[in-house]
Amino acid sequence: MSAVLRGALRRLRPPNLGGRPDPLAGAALRPLSGGAGARGRKETPSPSLGKDRADTVIIGGGCVGVSLAYHLAKAGLKDVVLLEKSELTAGSTWHAAGLTTYFHPGINLKKIHAYSIKLYEKLEEETGQAVGFHQPGSIRIASTPTRVDEFKYQMTRAGWHPTEQYLITPEKVQELFPLLNMDTVLAGLYNPGDGHIDPYSLTMALAAGARKYGAQLNYPVQVTNLKSRSDGTWEVETPLGIIRAKRIVNTAGFWARDIGKMIGLQHPLIPVHHQYVVTSTIPEVKALKTELPVIRDLEGSYYLRQERDGLLFGPYESEAKMKLQDSWVTDGVPPGFGKELFESDLDRIMEHIEAAMEMVPVLKKADIVNTIAGPITYSPDILPMVGPHQGVRNYWVAIGFGYGIIHAGGVGKYLSDWILEGEPPFDLIELDPNRYGKWTTTEYTAAKARESYGFNNIVGYPKEERFAGRPTERTSGLYDLLKSKCSMGFHAGWEQPHWFYKPGDETGYKPSFRRTNWFDPVGREYKQVMEKVGVIDLSAFGKFKVKGTDSVKLLDHLFANVVPKVGSTNISHMLTPRGKVYAELTVSQLYPGEFMLVTGSGSELHDLRWIEEEVTRGGYKVEIENVTDEMGVLGVAGPYARQILQKLTSEDLSDDSFKFLQSRHLKLSDVAVIAIRISYTGELGWELYHRKEDSVALYSAIMEAGQKEGIDNFGTYALNALRLEKGFRAWGAEMNCDTNPLEAGLDYFVKLNKPADFTGKQALKQIKEKGLKRRLVYLTVETDNVDPEGNESVWHNGKVIGNTTSGSFSYSAQQSLAFAYVPTQLSKVGQKLEVELLGKNYPATIIQEPLVLTEPTRMRLQRKGESPKI
Repeated sequence: MSAVLRGALRRLRPPNLGGRPDPLAGAALRPLSGGAGARGRKETPSPSLGKDRADTVIIGGGCVGVSLAYHLAKAGLKDVVLLEKSELTAGSTWHAAGLTTYFHPGINLKKIHAYSIKLYEKLEEETGQAVGFHQPGSIRIASTPTRVDEFKYQMTRAGWHPTEQYLITPEKVQELFPLLNMDTVLAGLYNPGDGHIDPYSLTMALAAGARKYGAQLNYPVQVTNLKSRSDGTWEVETPLGIIRAKRIVNTAGFWARDIGKMIGLQHPLIPVHHQYVVTSTIPEVKALKTELPVIRDLEGSYYLRQERDGLLFGPYESEAKMKLQDSWVTDGVPPGFGKELFESDLDRIMEHIEAAMEMVPVLKKADIVNTIAGPITYSPDILPMVGPHQGVRNYWVAIGFGYGIIHAGGVGKYLSDWILEGEPPFDLIELDPNRYGKWTTTEYTAAKARESYGFNNIVGYPKEERFAGRPTERTSGLYDLLKSKCSMGFHAGWEQPHWFYKPGDETGYKPSFRRTNWFDPVGREYKQVMEKVGVIDLSAFGKFKVKGTDSVKLLDHLFANVVPKVGSTNISHMLTPRGKVYAELTVSQLYPGEFMLVTGSGSELHDLRWIEEEVTRGGYKVEIENVTDEMGVLGVAGPYARQILQKLTSEDLSDDSFKFLQSRHLKLSDVAVIAIRISYTGELGWELYHRKEDSVALYSAIMEAGQKEGIDNFGTYALNALRLEKGFRAWGAEMNCDTNPLEAGLDYFVKLNKPADFTGKQALKQIKEKGLKRRLVYLTVETDNVDPEGNESVWHNGKVIGNTTSGSFSYSAQQSLAFAYVPTQLSKVGQKLEVELLGKNYPATIIQEPLVLTEPTRMRLQRKGESPKI
């Protein structure tokens, strides 16, 4: 480290005043940019309510809350009121580094980032307020071959999106950022249009726009209590009086937990200390004719950008070194905290400072003039929570933003559209606040926030697993029995086996962009189910009981399929008013008017909220019980499934007596189960729903009864390969809020001619009348040591024309399989296409689906004397 920098660091360290550091030390500091613009500017407060009724009350005046007020008002909503306890930008907004990027490793959030940047580009012209937006581009640096693979992986995921992203050579990296030490640079991921914005100026421009369109922004006005009324409206209590609101939106940043507690919710949020450093003028930077692009040195785990004629850089420390402000979780945010900072701790980030000096050598002779150490709010998985909250009517959230500046514009628009139109404008389930539940404890939140912060710049592999905070209290009855025998995956708090170990296997979690240690074992499990019989733990499914005088009427309105008869089961879809696929559930009528609904683990509360909202809106007389945590589920599938289960019951399980898609109560070895003849494997099988405490007894009895037939376990990876070969769609991949059921090939499950006017019916009729622009197709892909997994670019004649939705190796055909959306004119069987995987385009062919016929279809053909393919 240079003596100059060492001296600069020493000068910045505040004196130790008797031992305990003051958590608010450095409160007078303000950043030079990113909150720098805040310097010397003061908004005129308006500490009044102005009105006692509002359509929407937004609680919190950071950039996210103000963006929502702007978008709602601009869209024409009257009576939008924002309440801020101190002043606009207080909390995390004012001191943010202000980075903006088109890049996001996920698929859906790219849309949020893109909208934000496009909005910020024109905001000054619209509102007359300068926003200090710089767009020099950004480069993510690859210093290892694995990181180059990651960039190639991200390129195929970006190719079917409209925003620009390029994989560039070291020479191009150096041309764009001439001050880099190029010794370790192998490649760059370049996004033109990226940059940084002054968060204070941005918020003030959004505020000016919000007022221009009729919203009221009132501060300082503290919300002291929230009361829900029987009609679904809210009373928002403040020292200045009460506002009655149709809905409330919590955008309160690190105060969001305190707001949630007012209505009995424990939002899983925790403040994290984030530091960044600003240097004085650096001659080499000053001499440049154009602004440097933002650099993200992923191995060094920091970002760096130009700040006037100097540099600003901010690191993400490791899980062990990073610091949480956990006292705020237990004791609440200190009264009066608003535009204050924490005491800086440069020792904590020293290794990152040294890495930055190695990568950008001019830093070695730089003086540090400012260090910002402020609170930002983290959710367990680093992603914000955006949308309506299950279990509380008309309570919405936009909270947990670790990257609030780039998310603010897009999330404001997204939430505004959802509020006004009654459905999300596009799929963004990864931000659903209902992805968390009672299992999300404070301990779990803290452990995951530590991990997420420390993992900010780690390599993002497919099928990624993170292990902090696991297991939660949400384990299946078989967890202790199976945990040492398999590689577990995390699904909405549950531990679920991905694949099982045998002697000689390389065990454990070994992530890779190519085929890895689970590839052969999954093939073994596939063969087990196809040739013998396998058992899988499906306890993570979301499970609801619905009963009451209006239950049939409710489900007939909610679902596009017909309501199944007593003792029968079907696959049904809930559609949005625009005809998009909001959810897919298995529906069984167990007794007259009494139903069991089953959904995937990740959409449990997402689906339950939609159902409950419809019950309230339609005034249906029904009772809904969420039995997810009380019920275990075992799947038994394969040619010998009937033979083995028949040993355990006196009930007749023959095909004539217990047909496909029938359900009934029975006892297996004295364990009461609801047995449904259905299997996502497409093979002969049953799902067995039972009390969680009976899981071990039921599993043991089945395994014992199947010894002669060679019974064994299988996991979700094999299940995915089996369902893809059968042409089964998956919600969240082939269908979601971006797709309609017709283009997804779900026509069989959509009964447009049923009498009930189900949600989305009219929209679907119009879609059908206009004709489809794209279709879901079924591809074989000629790959080598890599397989599609979904969200890859599909090419034709040198252009990206679509995207895969999911994929896997077919252990039957011994080649890769994928589903993909392509334009209708390119959707015929036999059409040649290409799928981009790790920087290479592999030949693909559309084939007739399914590759392997399901067991019920094979049996039907056999009875007709035809020869079924398998």
